[in-house]
Amino acid sequence: MDKYLIAHDLGTSSNKASLFSTEGRLIKSYTVPYDVRFFQKNCAEQNPLDWWNAVCTATRKIVDGICPEDVLSLSFSSQMQACVIVDRQGNALRPAMIWADLRAEEQARQLIERVGAERMYELNGHRASASYSIEKLMWIRDNEPELYGRTYKMLLAKDYIICRLTGNFVTDHSEASGTDAFDLRNRRWSEEILSAAEIEMEKMPELNASTDVVGQLLPEAAQALGLKKETRVVCGGGDGPCSALGAGSIEKGQMFLSFGTSAWIAGTSEEVFLDKEKTLICFGHVIPGKYMPCGTMQAAGSSYSYIRKTLCREEERRAQDEGIPVYDILNRLVTDSPAGARGLVFLPYMLGERSPRWNPDTSGSFLGIKMEHEKCDYIRAVLEGVAMNLDLILKAHREYTHVEELVLTGGGAKGDVLAQILSDVLGVALRRLDYVETATSVAAAVIAGVGVGVFEDFSVIHQFVKPERSFYPDRNNRDVYARQKALFEEGYNCLRSYYELETGFGKQSTK
Repeated sequence: MDKYLIAHDLGTSSNKASLFSTEGRLIKSYTVPYDVRFFQKNCAEQNPLDWWNAVCTATRKIVDGICPEDVLSLSFSSQMQACVIVDRQGNALRPAMIWADLRAEEQARQLIERVGAERMYELNGHRASASYSIEKLMWIRDNEPELYGRTYKMLLAKDYIICRLTGNFVTDHSEASGTDAFDLRNRRWSEEILSAAEIEMEKMPELNASTDVVGQLLPEAAQALGLKKETRVVCGGGDGPCSALGAGSIEKGQMFLSFGTSAWIAGTSEEVFLDKEKTLICFGHVIPGKYMPCGTMQAAGSSYSYIRKTLCREEERRAQDEGIPVYDILNRLVTDSPAGARGLVFLPYMLGERSPRWNPDTSGSFLGIKMEHEKCDYIRAVLEGVAMNLDLILKAHREYTHVEELVLTGGGAKGDVLAQILSDVLGVALRRLDYVETATSVAAAVIAGVGVGVFEDFSVIHQFVKPERSFYPDRNNRDVYARQKALFEEGYNCLRSYYELETGFGKQSTK
């Protein structure tokens, strides 16, 4: 009789529950959406109860029709860098501040002053930033002291769910490495950073490996999910490190490119890697004892989405009339423009930028516009601009490893036209996986299976995902992309003073 594993992909816009057999077959999945509240320009919150209700609903949907005793365990891939404060009973005391919440800028500046920018990066593999959890907790202490005083623990998104499931206050090393308070090399909370942050160590959750069984279901949780209370809960990991496992990056030097709303190039390392320009960040891997050096850009697929919404209303109507995805039409348009988009350059900094620039003041730009440029050139330039930005991230990775190929995954990786442009610009072979949109769910299922001993080790990932198609660089485009890369870099450098002026005017207008 089949046995099953449940994977929850607890994202920003929805929770997707997936039921896998222990042979690696996806049996069923169900997605429950929920909202994000954006306000006051840089605030982003979610109600943790929405996550809980989504987990309960989605679980009940996927286990309908199977014997609950056959579900061996469940685990998670989760949005990272949240801050959920709870009392001793695990009740959330306020809405969760999620990764997109950047109000804690002053608290990030305090950490830089007290610890030092270089020391922060050395200790935890990340720059001090308002996007991380510990800065958010500092903000709550400074602005909502009554709630902070009632706080028993700070939890991350999936760890709030685990607390509701088991009654335990835990996190894993991959999630902890996205808090800005984790000693990455020694895999423990950093006393130095917490002391500088003036946050009590007691408020941090217990650290575990991603594969640790952290409890069984409480009776009320088992009833809410439609499972048996003997079902084991495995800690799971953050969605970034889970994407590495889902891409099959389990050994040193195995690199991958995940292309979605944002995009990142990452790999697996036996040791913490920090590059001299601080282009990359480094997470704890979901594979115990390993690390994931990573460079993440903000607006990859979202840049393509932007150009679709602003310039391609006609194509959207035609796609609706023909009953086909609009990106099928846009991809055909891209092929009407030659490599290099007739010299048009796009800087994909629509949301500021993390890697490779680490400049929140940037904005998007088309450079070199001429009368000869048509719609197809603008669309192609967007894809090439994203690819050239990723090329700078790949250059930073090449400081520590030789890269000849990348596994390609993520929801934006389905199109052949984009995949070929990425291969041409990056100058590497790309191996696209068969299930590009389910990599993190697959990872959570594997973590669940390893955690309860169903799988011997992480090599079982190759039962779940396999290469679907390969793309190779077109050497005929090498020279034109070398020219475009030079224009791309010079364009950014020329605009840096413009970004500063633009930001200054923006601050004046809000006073």
